[in-house]
Amino acid sequence: MTPELLSAERLASYHAYTRKHSVNWPMYCVARAFLVPFFLLYFRLARLGREHGKAKGGVIVAANHRSFLDPFVVGATLPWRRPMNYMAKVELFEKRWQGWVLSRLGAFPVRRGESDEEAMLTARMIAERGGAVCIFPEGTRIRRGTLANPKRGVGRLALQTGAVVIPTAVLGTEHVRRGWRIRPRKCKVRLGPPMTFPRAEEPSPALAETVTARIWPNVLLQWEDLGGLPPMRRAAVIGAGSWGTAVAVLLARGGLEVQLGARTSERVEEMIADGENKRYLPGVPLPETIDVRPASSIELAGLDLICLAIPSAQLPQAVGAIADRVSSRSAVLMLTKGLIAPQGDLPSDYVGERVRARGIACLGGPAHAREAVSGSAALVLGSADEELRAQVGEVFHRAGLVCERSEDIAGVEMAGAAKNAAALAAAAAEPHGLNAAGIAVAAIWRECIDYALRQGAQLETFAGLAGVGDLTATMMAPTGRNRRAGELLGTGTPAKEIPGKIGQASEGLDTAPLLADTVAASGVEAPALAGLAELIRGECNSEEWIGALREVERERRAA
Repeated sequence: MTPELLSAERLASYHAYTRKHSVNWPMYCVARAFLVPFFLLYFRLARLGREHGKAKGGVIVAANHRSFLDPFVVGATLPWRRPMNYMAKVELFEKRWQGWVLSRLGAFPVRRGESDEEAMLTARMIAERGGAVCIFPEGTRIRRGTLANPKRGVGRLALQTGAVVIPTAVLGTEHVRRGWRIRPRKCKVRLGPPMTFPRAEEPSPALAETVTARIWPNVLLQWEDLGGLPPMRRAAVIGAGSWGTAVAVLLARGGLEVQLGARTSERVEEMIADGENKRYLPGVPLPETIDVRPASSIELAGLDLICLAIPSAQLPQAVGAIADRVSSRSAVLMLTKGLIAPQGDLPSDYVGERVRARGIACLGGPAHAREAVSGSAALVLGSADEELRAQVGEVFHRAGLVCERSEDIAGVEMAGAAKNAAALAAAAAEPHGLNAAGIAVAAIWRECIDYALRQGAQLETFAGLAGVGDLTATMMAPTGRNRRAGELLGTGTPAKEIPGKIGQASEGLDTAPLLADTVAASGVEAPALAGLAELIRGECNSEEWIGALREVERERRAA
């Protein structure tokens, strides 16, 4: 905002008008007489808890913010004799005529993103003289998902003025505007019971935060009562391997109460006694908010998020054990990388057909467990549900991760399965030379992409973190399960003996044969995958497999 567009004198004049007059009564009455019937008919506005708006004296309306329409529908819910003032971003006052109209209808300018003492003084003066002022503690519009964390300004204002605080929720206004079109969408406003706090002229920041922390749960209560998406509070991770344990730690850091389900009671007792998962993630303390228990005793009722950190071969059994106990309010986050036998389903498809979850998401990308808990990892969250992506992504963001969000859940999961097979193939081919390893990776990666594109995946996913990024990290990890399994496979160790030698399952060994069969059944030519599957089944040795790979590459180049 440049000085010539909105001078200090103009800003001061808007504040001075609001402090003295609140609104222009003739304009206010005309606008209300037109807008309230319009809202009731066009938006089918539901005004709940209106009796709470009759509080005496100064009133602070603390509301969530979804749309430009919010101040108007909240004002329409208050009694008509109590005109409401509200903060509006300073950019709206740039045009003189628009600024003049807004100020006469109750708005006054605020500089967002900075401490605007002038705006806070105007709000304080309104409340102290017995007026009503609307504050949006989130600080900006949150159009999707649940509510954001509030700023402490509302608590400070409540303490300085001693005014009644009315916790208020608005739902549905985010769907009204599309470009310049104003669409007829159902909107709801709910006023909660008034709250009062003792007056303090100069409250400390800590005291203001404390009061805000008491106000905001009451706003959330009205929000959830309207049917708004509740925030994520409680989660469970089923599977206490390295990655399951790491995700449980991250969710706890993100502010969630977490249950971590281990396979046996003995493992649970070990982890509780040690305060960490010494077998799979040593040196990483488990936060106090993680409740370690046997997976069979996980309390699924009332959970917001259920994470399945189960190897693909064991997923059907795990899903069968929980399917009837998952409620429709819970979301499921898939940490499994691979395909599910016998049909070669993607994990999200398999679970989505059997569990009545609110939504399904998956986590991909170069996810090394120890790096993730150190805060240096970057992940990809895939889901077709935009609000679920926003919610879970915000939890990981609070935990310190870079979390890319994608609607291409099929691409993220297929990339995870493809990188397991490709990394396994690279390690198995490496004893025959780096060129052989490169041929194996390229051939398998190409065949998996061809199949994924037929299933509706996006090519960009394979070129990003979930694809090439994850593949590179897996191939470079010297102690990675797929690399170690591939090295053993390439030196002649039978596939059935490998999990015992490396101490845990290898997704690549389980995935590659199923992936080969699934890709072939779709009509995609996949000789490289078929050869890797034969190697794993013991139907050929590594030299025969490498020879076949080179022949496939020669034929492709000739064609």
